[in-house]
Parts: sequence; C-alpha cells; structure tokens
Amino acid sequence: MTSDGPVGSAAEASRTPHASTAPNASAGPHALAAPDAASLVSAATRGPVHIVGAGLMGASVGLGLTAHGIVVTLEDPSPTAQTVATQIGAGRIRRSDDPEPQLVVVAAPPDVTAAVVAAQLERFGNAVVTDLASVKAIILEEVGDLGADTSRYVGSHPMAGREKSGPAAATGDLFVGRPWVIAPAPGARPEAVLRVRELAGDLGAHPAYLNAAAHDQAVALVSHLPQVMSSLTAKRLVEAEPGALDLAGQGLRDMTRIAVSDPSLWSTILAGNAAAVATALRRVREDLDQAITALEAGAQTDGRGRALVELAQLVAAGAAGAQRIPGKHGGARRRFDRVTVMVPDRPGEMGRLFQEMGRLGVNLEDLALEHGAGQLVGLAEISVPEGAGQALSANLREQGWRIVE
Repeated sequence: MTSDGPVGSAAEASRTPHASTAPNASAGPHALAAPDAASLVSAATRGPVHIVGAGLMGASVGLGLTAHGIVVTLEDPSPTAQTVATQIGAGRIRRSDDPEPQLVVVAAPPDVTAAVVAAQLERFGNAVVTDLASVKAIILEEVGDLGADTSRYVGSHPMAGREKSGPAAATGDLFVGRPWVIAPAPGARPEAVLRVRELAGDLGAHPAYLNAAAHDQAVALVSHLPQVMSSLTAKRLVEAEPGALDLAGQGLRDMTRIAVSDPSLWSTILAGNAAAVATALRRVREDLDQAITALEAGAQTDGRGRALVELAQLVAAGAAGAQRIPGKHGGARRRFDRVTVMVPDRPGEMGRLFQEMGRLGVNLEDLALEHGAGQLVGLAEISVPEGAGQALSANLREQGWRIVE
C-alpha cells in the first residue's frame, strides 16, 4: 500500500470478491470462472476499485479485475446499466460501510468526465482517480478549473472498444493486447501513475505514455478521423439506389463498419477534440480538392494523361501510409501470401477449413470474409506467412476446396 493509499482492509481482504460478485450458471456468456491462486498472485492492482460508469468500458474493466479476485464496486446514473453490470459479474453496488477505494475508474462520456473526476477526488480523499475518456486535454483543463487535487488524477485512454455499447457488450478481455495511453496531470504523484500502469497491465494492455495534447493529436488521426470518414462515406449510401447497393463488396463494408457507432457518444468525443480533428480534416480536404481537380481534368480528353498521373500518385501515397500501420502484435508490418477460398454457406464449413490448415501446419495471420450477392457461398481471403500460399492452395485443392485465383 502506498503512502497516499486509503486506510482500509488489508491487501488479502481487498482481493477477495464479495459473494454477490461470484459468477454463477445464470450469469450468461460474461460469467467468469472463480479466480485461481495464480491469478490472485499475478495481479498488481489492489482493491477495492470503484468504477463510475457501468457501460461497455467500465463493465469490461470490472470483469477483468474481478477475474483477478479484486473487489470492484460500481455506480451508474442508469439503474438498468448498474443492474446488468452487477449481474454479469463486473462488480457490486458500493455500500455505505465499504472501505475507501484505492483506485477510482471513471468511465463516463467525455462531456461529463471532468465533473465526475473532480467529484470523486473530493469524495475519496486518498484514492487515485483515472478516467477512460478518449480525449484528454480538455478534461485535464476542466478538472484543474474545478480546483480538484490533480496530484491524484491520472488521465488514461485504453485504445479498445466495440461497435456495440452498454454493459451487455462488455468482456473481460476487451483490453488484451491493446495500447493503453497514460497521460498524467502535471505534478501527478509517481505512485498514482504507477497505480494506473498496474491497472492497464492487469487487464492485458500495453501502457504508452503521452501528454494530454500529444494524445489528442494522435487519436485525432488514428481514431477520430477514421470515424468521420466512415460516417461521411456511409452517409452517401442513404441516397443510393437499391440496385447500386446490391453491388457492394467487402471494401465498402470494411470502410463503413464503424459508421454504425453511437452518435451521441461520438458527438461528444469529436467536440471534445475539435481542434485536432478539424486540423486533420483540413488536410483531407486538401487531398480531396486535388483529387476532384484531377478527376475534372480527366473528364476532358486532353487532360486524361495528367489526371492518370495525379490519381496514381494519390493512391500510391495512400498505400505508403497504410504500410506504416503496425502489423501483428504491434511489430513491423509484414508481407503475407493471400489465398482466396470459396466456402459453402453451411454450418461447420469454416471450421473444416481451419482444421485443414491446422493439419497442414499453416498459421492463419488474417482473415477477410465476403459473401456473394444472391449466392450460397462466401469468399474467405486467408493471409498466411509469405511463401506458404502456393503450397496451401495446392493442398486445399487436393482436399476438394475451390481456390479463386
């Protein structure tokens, strides 16, 4: 226990879940097995941990921590969200006689996060408080303006999520293998920063340190801009003829997958990072103007040559940018062989394909599925280590699979 930690139960007691959090057969797919001795030893986080906000993110944190045997208490303005989160085993409702938490995790919408953080810092005078909001600079500024003790406040942002929202979509492994940005307030106590690093590590994430401004600029480019571009692309589909949409392939589905995200949540995220997102969009607007000019020139016979050159340069620049995205496990982007297999749309066919790959000793690096319109087959594009594609194709053909060249 650190010097700034609360006076409360002993470490062993703080890691024993209350009876109401124990998973049972009726808890559904979120139920977790009782923690074993190894998980109790391995976790660095010490409870109790109090989570404010029992939606997807807060409930997922709760599920991950209770799997380690850590006491987790919950609260949420929505009685329904609070009830669902407790029923799936993400924690229990805090009682008046509970000891002060050592760590408070605020999982609230960005537009109210600062007020909730400040309230929790005042409510629990020794606890470290972190938040999970996807914007950091404006929250840090607002917490300071509210006069809160920012020495115990450590902003953070796990780079994880799902298109679905609410505690029913929560999972204890949501953060496994994902970056978790830690953006401490200036003057934050080192032991407070350590508590948040331990939280990220216990949930399987990889801690990354950025100041609040650098974080907001980074997520504007890698998270917020893609959301806007996906939404703008999908918006064009509202006006499309049904016949045109029947021609849609996997590329359009990939591009618009995140367009179905929660509008109310994303409006607060984008507004909270408005300056950085606007800067990124201005750069995109410059590229769009260049593309439009080239296309307009290409519509004229004497301008097609120049248009071809400029459009090719634009596509090549995009490919170069895509190559900079880290590859598997965050390492350097690797080259793969891709084998496209025609898979009958029947139960068990994908499993049979995977079993065949396992028998051949070929590791699946990535997978994309596309269903043909009006057809009872799908196309599975399998990415395998470079050099393994030709042999895999030959072996699958021998087993009766149809390979699309």
